[in-house]
Amino acid sequence: MLRFAAGRVLGGLRSAAGLKSGGVSSMVAVRHSHSNETDEEFDSRYEAYFNRPELDGWEARKAMNDLLGMDLVPEPKIIVSALKACRRLNDYALAVRFLEGVKDKCGDKTNEIYPYLLQEIRPTLTELGIDTPEELGYDQPELALKSVYDMH
Repeated sequence: MLRFAAGRVLGGLRSAAGLKSGGVSSMVAVRHSHSNETDEEFDSRYEAYFNRPELDGWEARKAMNDLLGMDLVPEPKIIVSALKACRRLNDYALAVRFLEGVKDKCGDKTNEIYPYLLQEIRPTLTELGIDTPEELGYDQPELALKSVYDMH
């Protein structure tokens, strides 16, 4: 009874607002608009996003968070664009954190993928003066104590 009454009220509101009853199907089409995107189109979309001159800090963080939230390791050209965006924004910490996130995305294949990525982005790192987390010592805990099993 309540479902019927709520449906009637919502139907009346939809008709008063001029909405069609099939609004959900149009939302699904918008939500999956990039599902048939090729890898090259995906890479160029993120490259263009990071190369925008009006990009601000929040947008850069949002794009990096979205990128690292996906089930992929970013291509070196996307990483280079993101690092250049960090330099334009004068946000060194964001650049280092992004490199940490990229290393984490390598997962079980860190020993294979991460050295390749560093090799590809090394000229950009040198040009921009950005150190890797390993060069900064962030891969080792700062206040870690020696294991009691290693003490003699």
